[in-house]
Amino acid sequence: MRSIRLENITKSFHGETIIENLSLTIPAGQFFALLGPSGSGKTTLLRLIGGFEQPDAGSVYLGEENITDIPINERRINTVFQQYALFPHMDVFENIAYGLRIRNVANDVVEHKVIKVLKAVHLEKQIYKPIDQLSGGQQQRVALARAIINEPEVLLLDEPLAALDLKLRERMLIELIDLQSDLKTTFVYVTHDQFEALTVADHMAIMDDDGNVEQIGTPKEIYEFPSSSFVARFVGTTNIFKGKLTSVGKTAQFEIEGLGTCEVAVPESKRWICDGCFALMSLRPEKIEIRKSVMEGFSNKWLGIVEAIVYHGRSTQYNVRLKNDRIVHVFEQNEEHFEREPIDYDDQVYLYWQKENVVLLER
Repeated sequence: MRSIRLENITKSFHGETIIENLSLTIPAGQFFALLGPSGSGKTTLLRLIGGFEQPDAGSVYLGEENITDIPINERRINTVFQQYALFPHMDVFENIAYGLRIRNVANDVVEHKVIKVLKAVHLEKQIYKPIDQLSGGQQQRVALARAIINEPEVLLLDEPLAALDLKLRERMLIELIDLQSDLKTTFVYVTHDQFEALTVADHMAIMDDDGNVEQIGTPKEIYEFPSSSFVARFVGTTNIFKGKLTSVGKTAQFEIEGLGTCEVAVPESKRWICDGCFALMSLRPEKIEIRKSVMEGFSNKWLGIVEAIVYHGRSTQYNVRLKNDRIVHVFEQNEEHFEREPIDYDDQVYLYWQKENVVLLER
């Protein structure tokens, strides 16, 4: 297994720069996700790795080998596209065998390898079925099988689940995790869907609208400790507040116009924090306790009025208007929702949270 390294990559289309001077390393054997909004350059990056596009500047490495000018068919990299591009006139077996056939691999080897890979994607019973008789999920697995049969060092996946319904997509995510774990192949997964990225990735890179990498880390690191307001807003839902920091030590007071102060924890990594500087803070909706009565044991408390209630099945979302007219989003698991006094529209409620649940972002 070899890592993928992009060095100082720049790419433009029709005079518009999509990616500029980007460097990124994807460790060998990882399930790595590229997550960002539409137009952020995720697919362009994938196509550069796969050889479908050439960079205007910079280099692509597979391990220590510079593969920038190596043709697609000579790279040990395969791609699964959003549109699976299966051959409709071939059955499952021949679709998967196609890559081996064009390399003139012996028939007995082809049969052995196809059966092996069909077992890996749980399609042994569909071996001779026409493609048009398969479900969307089965077609997706055929595309995966065709991509992995040549044993690539890297498998690129460009939003491969976008055409599937929610329940099937959730099931296929688990199958992808299991498949990557079995194959030990480096998977690079492009998506704009944060749920998919958080579910499958060992590590992930968040790309912004300008094609820059905002943050790289594990899903937990990125969700719990976003490095910027862009990441905090893009990955999950959050409440962002602007305020001034005072009494800075291991904790600080965060003064918000119209709301007064709240207490926040100050991590050692935030070396820029100082008395009197302005900053942004992120507070995730699920970190907030919502109650109609007074509670003890919390660092912070706000009072507000419930303006909207949205039932999500597993959770309930409350939109609460504070005294400065800011709307705060609160998520509550429904097992808690049914254990305490019900909350309704126009109720006055208290919002509680601990100082450790606040993430201080950039100035």
